[in-house]
Amino acid sequence: MKAQDIDRRAGISLVEQVVALILRRMAQRQLAPGARLPSIRGLAESLGVSRSTVVEAYDRLVAEGAIHSRRGAGFFVGDRLPPLSLAELAPRREREVDPLWLTRQALESDHYRLRPGCGWLPAEWMPHEEIRRGLRQLARRSGAVASLTDYASPQGLQALRQVLAHRLTERGVEAAPSQILLTESGTQAIDLLCRFLLEPGDRVLVDDPCYFNFHALLRAHRVKVVGVPFSPAGPDLSRLAEALEQHRPRLYITNSGLHNPTGASLSLAVAHRVLRLAERHDLLIIEDDIFADFEHQASPRLAALDGLERVIQVGSFSKTLSASVRCGYIAIRPEWFEELVDLKLATSFGASALSAELVFQLVREGAYRRHLNVLRTRLADAMGQVMPRLRSAGLEPWVEPSAGLFLWTRLPAGLCAKDVARAALDEDLVLAPGEVFSPETANSHYLRFNVAQSLDDDVFRALDRAMERAARGGD
Repeated sequence: MKAQDIDRRAGISLVEQVVALILRRMAQRQLAPGARLPSIRGLAESLGVSRSTVVEAYDRLVAEGAIHSRRGAGFFVGDRLPPLSLAELAPRREREVDPLWLTRQALESDHYRLRPGCGWLPAEWMPHEEIRRGLRQLARRSGAVASLTDYASPQGLQALRQVLAHRLTERGVEAAPSQILLTESGTQAIDLLCRFLLEPGDRVLVDDPCYFNFHALLRAHRVKVVGVPFSPAGPDLSRLAEALEQHRPRLYITNSGLHNPTGASLSLAVAHRVLRLAERHDLLIIEDDIFADFEHQASPRLAALDGLERVIQVGSFSKTLSASVRCGYIAIRPEWFEELVDLKLATSFGASALSAELVFQLVREGAYRRHLNVLRTRLADAMGQVMPRLRSAGLEPWVEPSAGLFLWTRLPAGLCAKDVARAALDEDLVLAPGEVFSPETANSHYLRFNVAQSLDDDVFRALDRAMERAARGGD
């Protein structure tokens, strides 16, 4: 704890600030149960406050039961920490650039009608009739009672895992069904892997920018997140090498194909170099591949080049089929499979048998393939419409993606994405400012657009007004 933690211009007393600082460190798990607190003299000197201020702060914390004193030994953190608060595990951010706040606004559709900043397709783009027909067929099918009411096997539906193994092989990833574990979603898959691979305090690399929920999820696992700048061909190799030397991370989490938020794809040359660095530094990689089915032609995958030795691949059907039909997967090296199954049983017991059966039926009957063909065409058309409109509004795409739904765009000089996003909320418009995607709040002049959610003319009218207000200073 340092003098910078105290703000003498704040509207609260120094005692209250010291109390809040200690409670925040406890909530962040930087002060564990039973940990010894600094002496009164030591804390007063480090914070630049009087001893009487620290004495009163410690007395208040003792009265609240947060800490206790031992005669002749000092003050110690109590045996019970406050409940985990993700908001307290990282520096506070304004709501427009807070990942969890942005997710809530995008999901709470009653609040905002226009959501070009969200990360999923419009509901009307999904195969509603095929899903209804699949559910009816599943309900009528002989022997389907277990699928409708019972727990799934720990590994997940064998037939779907066989289909997934075949689909992965088509992308160059060799994975037997015995290496594929079904999960509720891609997010649950990454959470499970973090439980499996990480300890609190470990270092984890992510792309900068990267999918903003990676930050929130890793915060919950109490690890140190390190950002590696991302280029149009993949991670910046020199900066990746520096991060590996300096931080000795355990894990790197990335999207290889149709990167979120930039829409870029990994090049073959960069992929080879990433894997060489990973081997040299004993680095494990989670390759989040949930956008694979949007591609017209598969780009390089780390899991394909690596053979699932250091790379673990994660996917799901939430973005392409239905966010309500919760079904994802993990493809992992054989010797880790059974241990991962045990951890899944301990933390979630089992995935949805009904979801797995429905996905399998839609894939087996060809409904999913037909849906993807339509979806790719619609997304290509949307990309062709939205990109020039954004350019006309003064926003320049960082790359022109080969497929998918995201455009990473730079604002005109002098505009800050956070300010534009704040002004946009008054226009019934939820944007995704670049700082949300960066662990160090960089990318402040970028916005991510979902082209499928940006076809309404009202989006661009509201965006123009928000940019004008931000340019005037928000008046």
